Amino acid sequence: MTEGLRERTRRAVRAELAEVAMGLFARKGFDETTVEEIAGAAGMTKRSFFRYFPTKEDVVFDGVDLTGEKVVADIAARPVGEDAWESLHRVLRAWQGEIHASERILATLRLIEATPALVGRLHHRRTEWRRRVSEALQNRPGADIDAYTADLLTNAATAVLDAVSGEWVRSGGKADRAALLDRGFGQIDVNPHVRQV
Repeated sequence: MTEGLRERTRRAVRAELAEVAMGLFARKGFDETTVEEIAGAAGMTKRSFFRYFPTKEDVVFDGVDLTGEKVVADIAARPVGEDAWESLHRVLRAWQGEIHASERILATLRLIEATPALVGRLHHRRTEWRRRVSEALQNRPGADIDAYTADLLTNAATAVLDAVSGEWVRSGGKADRAALLDRGFGQIDVNPHVRQV
C-alpha cells in the first residue's frame, strides 16, 4: 500500500522540525533550547510542535526509532534455518550505513554523549529495542532459540554496534563502519550448539 499524502506531509514536517531543533541544539545546547524556540524557528506554535513530538528529547531520537523498527522487521524476515548470530550480522551490516552514515547522525551522537538526560533516554530506548530484537529472533519461522540465548546474542550484537559507533565518532565520521562491524562480529566467538542445562 502506498503512503498517503497526509503521512508524507507529517513525515516532512517532523524532519524539518528535527533539523531546526538540531541546529538550535548545536548552537545553544540541548538544555538551554526551549520547545518554544524550536517551534518559533520552524514557524509554528508550541502546541503545533507537540502534535509532532511528545517531548523535546523525542526530536533527537526521531530517525533512530524508524531505523530500529526496520531492523526488527528485517530480522523477523530472515530465512528459515539461518543461524541467529548470522541473521543479526547480516541485518545490522545492511543497516549500519543508514544507522551511522550521515553528518546529522554524527552530530546527534555527539549531542547525546554530551547530554546526561539524553544518555538516559538512549539507554531506555536501547533496552526496548533489544527486547524487540530478541523476540524477533525467537519468533522467526523455524527458529530454535530460547529466550536466554536470544537475549545474549542481541546484547552481544548491541555491544558490537556500540563499539562501532564509538570508533566512528572518535574518527570524526571517517572510520569504515562496515569493516568495524565485520571485525566486531568476527571477534565475538559464538557457539550456537551450547544448550541450556
